[in-house]
Amino acid sequence: MEYLKRTVTCGELRAPDAGKNVVLNGWVHRKREHGPITFINLRDRYGVTQVVVDADAAEALKSVAGELKYEYCIAIKGSVRARPDTMANADMATGGIEVVAESIQVLSRCETLPFMVDEKTDAKEDLRLKYRYLDLRSFSMQRKIRLRHEVALSVRKYLSGQGFYEIETPTFIRSTPEGARDYLVPSRLYPGKFYALPQSPQLYKQLLMVSGMDKYFQLARCYRDEDARGDRQPEFTQIDIEMSFVKRDDVLELVEGMMGVVFDETLKVRLPAKFRRIPYDDAIELYGTDKPDIRFAMELQDLGALALKSGFQAFKDALAEGETARVAAAAKGITQDGGAVKALVVPGKADYSRKQIEELEAAAKIYRAKGMAWMKVIAGEAGGTEAPAGASALSGSAHLEGGASKFFAGLEGEVISALGAKPGDLILMVADAKKRVACLSLGAVRSRLGKDLGFCDPSRHPEGSAKRFEFAWIVDFPMFEYNEDAQKWDTAHHMFTMPQEKYHATLESDPGSVKGDLYDLVMNGFELASGSIRIHDPELQKRIFRMVGFSEEEGKKKFGFLTEAFKYGPPPHGGIAPGLDRLVMLMAGETSIKEVIAYPKNSFAVSPMDESPNDVDAEQLKELSITILESADGKRLEIQKQ
Repeated sequence: MEYLKRTVTCGELRAPDAGKNVVLNGWVHRKREHGPITFINLRDRYGVTQVVVDADAAEALKSVAGELKYEYCIAIKGSVRARPDTMANADMATGGIEVVAESIQVLSRCETLPFMVDEKTDAKEDLRLKYRYLDLRSFSMQRKIRLRHEVALSVRKYLSGQGFYEIETPTFIRSTPEGARDYLVPSRLYPGKFYALPQSPQLYKQLLMVSGMDKYFQLARCYRDEDARGDRQPEFTQIDIEMSFVKRDDVLELVEGMMGVVFDETLKVRLPAKFRRIPYDDAIELYGTDKPDIRFAMELQDLGALALKSGFQAFKDALAEGETARVAAAAKGITQDGGAVKALVVPGKADYSRKQIEELEAAAKIYRAKGMAWMKVIAGEAGGTEAPAGASALSGSAHLEGGASKFFAGLEGEVISALGAKPGDLILMVADAKKRVACLSLGAVRSRLGKDLGFCDPSRHPEGSAKRFEFAWIVDFPMFEYNEDAQKWDTAHHMFTMPQEKYHATLESDPGSVKGDLYDLVMNGFELASGSIRIHDPELQKRIFRMVGFSEEEGKKKFGFLTEAFKYGPPPHGGIAPGLDRLVMLMAGETSIKEVIAYPKNSFAVSPMDESPNDVDAEQLKELSITILESADGKRLEIQKQ
């Protein structure tokens, strides 16, 4: 069928175009009939144009218009007519005109829709993913996919302008241990052998630095076979960056510049030239997480000294147990924190019910807190008359009530003053023999409250859009973490991270105190990027291998192609990899990366649309020398080489 090819898009026409003859192609978004007149809202990627079939139109034209239904794909030929001022639609970019139809051509028909294509559907996620091609027609999804394109384009332009080469690294690689499980691809030519899909281009981008490429980037597809959970995707995209002859500040400044340009070009949002830097230890102490949302304050505070003076035996026991463990660890040469009592002041929430507090306690227990104590700051002396609201707590105008307050009798003024609490505030407390547990569990409560109380909602923040995006660098991460099950040290990130130079002499003697040259970029409570300066000294790399239990032979077996390359003059180098999906998600104001990926998997790593993963033909398996045997319980599949 020869069809009428569009001369303009559905978002293009304006009042000065009145009188023009045009052809539009698109989908029937809405249709309404007012007596003998039919109005059709025609939609394409660019916008919506109102088309009118007038009362005096030919009967054949009226007949075609009458059969149109939602999402029919049509072509319309007609003339542009200005709408009277009283009938203009200010909510539509094309609202000042309409197209008077002269002919309508049905290009394809649409069956009954599983859900309406609109601004944003309320259909359930799996239905949206099953009919993703319809979901992608919505204005909301079209805007987010456009934003993703614009962000990617801006990144490419910025990095290219900074002298970077965009270089593709292999998709079929050798399987290497990188934390998550690899997706494996069987080789037909070499039965029993497998390629792996890359979890990241980490080793290859380091080899590009050995190759003298100096500045590399790639919008890299990455694959991780992780257990289905939350917002993970088995495949995702990162803005992969590596640079030679750099130190940490060079990488951080590059990314600050890139983010500034990307946000300015795509959202017209100006970011600060420099982002706040928070040492890892401070992030855990103050926010209870290494990815803090700093759009609001409400920092964790230490109540250990006053807890020791209180009558709260559970708090005292946690601190004593923590100190005993710290001393015992020190005797083994292991640096370890003792116990802690952490407190959080929730402004103006002394009216929280017991049920609301118990819900917050449940959030703390997810992070292994044994419980959460609380007390409320009430205006006036205990049992006396209330002081005026806002009176100074230091003048004896407030006291503690409820929960654990009885254990702090005689210390009320000190507690209120030390925490900076005010009448009407709620105080939440977590104690644990492991300081990290106390911090992380109360940090989870802080994050929950930030959302519940609207501190993360820019529309409720006094500075409005200025607080939509808050960046921070988390720096000075621990290089190692002690594996109690295996009774050995593991690297906290990966084995190619450079320990900070001041710790090189004490790597083996005091691993727990070593800080790596690591850095994470966080925004609005999400980790946006992770990176490090890399080891380029083969002897230092061997020391790290030995510390984590890798023999030189094992290191050679697993990473031989990298360690071999490092014999040939590797330059100092470092890099970072911001997640493109997560970046666009936050820029779009969403909370799920599925909202900014064209064809995501669901939470079980399944695609409802094409029903992958799926069974394959026996002939395909035979070519790969693979036999699938179903286990006796019928629930597990075993793969054996034929």
